[in-house]
Amino acid sequence: MPGVFRHGTDWPRMNAPRRAPRAQALPAQPFFAGAPARAALARERFFADGQRPTGLVSESVIQSWQRCLAARRATPERLAFEPVTPSRRHSALQRGRPVLAAAETVMPRLEQVLAATTARALLCDAEGVVVRATPRHGGGGAQPVLTLAARVGVDLSEHAVGTTAPGIVLHGGQACSVSRGEHFFDICGGLSCAAAPIRDRHGRLAGVLDLTVEGQEFGFDAAALVGLYAGAIENALLEAPDGDCLVLRFQADPLLLGTPLQGLAGVDGRGTLRWINEVGRRLLGLPAAGAAPGTLAASALFGLDTAALLSCGAQRAAQPVRLANGLVVWLQSSLQLQRGAGSSPPPAATAPPPPQEPEPTLAEHDHRLVLETLRRCGGNVSRAARTLGVSRGLLYRRLAALRAAG
Repeated sequence: MPGVFRHGTDWPRMNAPRRAPRAQALPAQPFFAGAPARAALARERFFADGQRPTGLVSESVIQSWQRCLAARRATPERLAFEPVTPSRRHSALQRGRPVLAAAETVMPRLEQVLAATTARALLCDAEGVVVRATPRHGGGGAQPVLTLAARVGVDLSEHAVGTTAPGIVLHGGQACSVSRGEHFFDICGGLSCAAAPIRDRHGRLAGVLDLTVEGQEFGFDAAALVGLYAGAIENALLEAPDGDCLVLRFQADPLLLGTPLQGLAGVDGRGTLRWINEVGRRLLGLPAAGAAPGTLAASALFGLDTAALLSCGAQRAAQPVRLANGLVVWLQSSLQLQRGAGSSPPPAATAPPPPQEPEPTLAEHDHRLVLETLRRCGGNVSRAARTLGVSRGLLYRRLAALRAAG
């Protein structure tokens, strides 16, 4: 069978440690053996024979091994897991501030979930530098490698520590798991890890959440758990204030609203999609590599214009909405307002109620006037604001005040 290495390179053979004869090292039925035996056979074929071990380990692991070899790394190398320089550590913490803020309430919950296990949760920035790690809990034996890796400032990128779940996520942007012998370096052979990406409003990788154990396999579905909590951090990151925006929360089951499994989308004053999370993409039938936010009209996706989406925010309970693709979801909306020095004062400070006019009647009149104007303007908030002779920010605040009063 021809090897996978071109130009006659003999690099895998040169760096392979001495091994037992094949008859003693390989199981009789490798495809029906456990994961450790499959990983051992994959390493045998790849590093010793130069063959691609398709079907034995994931394609992402094979490609990572190839990148490590291309970088002239050797599996017996000893890794120190030393933290990066103080200046780079400071830069990582500064760069990772939005992700750290989003994880502020999520990481303690994850720590409680892991408290009776030996697993550690590591939060990395977009370059793979650890910016937060949960402490060690549970029993188990020594964890020499994980203890070194689970420190703020340690670089877990593929360039630094070879094939790991965080390194593969950083390279390809997709969640993955790497178990024991699937790691490139021999020193990492006792680790098992699962990692998932955290993306910002632009769909760019903002960080990576990783779960790792040493000396044993996970006793639970680590991939599902890390994906759930990475989604919770991502949702908190998306919902962080960043200018005036209509935030939509939607799911096929209303019980999932307010959880990491809810769809999230942000709509700007022009009625276009500013950002959307992965759950929302799947519910709307948008491909992961589809049209970028800012080019899609919310009305074309949700079957409602901006005025109707805004009116959902006046309802305390989620409302059933039929999406343009025919799926019925439960939807909630809320106005996210940017506060700052240049913000207009709240409506109560600039428009006192007229004499002898009960406030509920005025609120109802204002609500009706705003919604009617929005409908006449086709849901365009900017055009409605110009028609009413107010700023777009003031219009957003008036809607928010009316919703709070109702």
